[in-house]
Amino acid sequence: MSVTTRRTRLAAAALAAVTALGGLAACGKDDDDATASGGKPAKLVVDTFGEFGYDEIVKQYEKDTGIKVELRKTAQLNEYRPKIVRALATGKGAADVVALEEGILNEFKANPANWADLGKLVAKDHSSEYLPWKWELGKAPDGRLIGLPTDVGSLAVCYRRDLFQAAKLPVERDQVAALWPDWNAFIETGKKYRAATGKGMLDSVTTASSAVMFQQGGDLFYDKDDNVVADTSASVKSAWDTAIAMADANITAETATWSPEWSAGFKQGTFAATFCPSWMLGIVQENSGPENKGKWDVAPVPGGAGNWGGSWLAVPTQSKYPKEAAKLAEYLTNAQSQVAAFKAKGPLPTNLEALKNPEFLAYTNEYFNNAPTGKIFGDSVSKIQPLHLGPKHQAVKENAFEPALRSYESGQSTKDKAWEQYVKDAKTQGAF
Repeated sequence: MSVTTRRTRLAAAALAAVTALGGLAACGKDDDDATASGGKPAKLVVDTFGEFGYDEIVKQYEKDTGIKVELRKTAQLNEYRPKIVRALATGKGAADVVALEEGILNEFKANPANWADLGKLVAKDHSSEYLPWKWELGKAPDGRLIGLPTDVGSLAVCYRRDLFQAAKLPVERDQVAALWPDWNAFIETGKKYRAATGKGMLDSVTTASSAVMFQQGGDLFYDKDDNVVADTSASVKSAWDTAIAMADANITAETATWSPEWSAGFKQGTFAATFCPSWMLGIVQENSGPENKGKWDVAPVPGGAGNWGGSWLAVPTQSKYPKEAAKLAEYLTNAQSQVAAFKAKGPLPTNLEALKNPEFLAYTNEYFNNAPTGKIFGDSVSKIQPLHLGPKHQAVKENAFEPALRSYESGQSTKDKAWEQYVKDAKTQGAF
């Protein structure tokens, strides 16, 4: 996950960019949010993207506190970020608790004035309770704690057992893992699948490129001084070359991640595999539907480890109830809640007690053919390589790197032209 260096000298520039773009649109503070008896808020609002698994957890919080919790979910991060930007820029509309994903975290923590200092609001010092690097990343350049750790996106491969069987490939997860000890072997497996079925085994080259890039570690789109290094990063070049090799081998279904075609492809069998961080298990299940229960399974990624995503919970200073909001964030990120969220939707805990919890380690996911997902994803946490993600990592990834790869995958541009376009767009997207 991103062990990110922060440069105080960039804070003002990053803040200017954030302010120009805008901040978090989430909950609007309505008049019916008036405080309840005893000075407590009648309602607190939590904004998240994707699926955090909080639906049942907040019900217990409501019983314990008498405070209603409204969960506002945005499906995709690229739709979620502009909402944050807008609310911070206008000074209104932010939720009481806001999820910040690693790809956008640095962009927002560059201006700590937008965020409450959770170190002063929570009941005690929790720093020893989480993965150390994850805790440190929740701090702003001035040292204040703006985010409590939620999950980490340890990687695996989600694959369709029935489609593998139809292609006369092994279906048991240990045998599937043996198919691809490295990326070249993964490509060869994809070729066999294509020959047997006429279809692409993998959803898209972009899910593979993310896996390779994060597996390599080190500097990605930025160096440690937060200069854009689009064309010189070894991790990015390795990811690019692997993705190009997959496109050349014709092993993908060419369905862009998060597109309607991609979402529908899970149910329709358009592809047989995707690289899935722990948090994506819930998305795979929802897209695939109950009729595909037991058809999906989980195996390790080529190379055995990787990472994609992970978040923190922050409290905007706009919140009318920062103390109660901090308590809610504290509750949602404690060991018990992280285990419950993992069991509900798959976000992998970063709380050390949760990672050692016997219930977590023994957990099997019924939808994914009873795969021991607690062990599979839990074992990979220690293998995550330190990364440096720059201030606009997500923008460079989604608006420069991935579109260029897709243009080559779909045959719309040559290899050289795709790379040239990526380098050009990366400098634009990565600039302050």
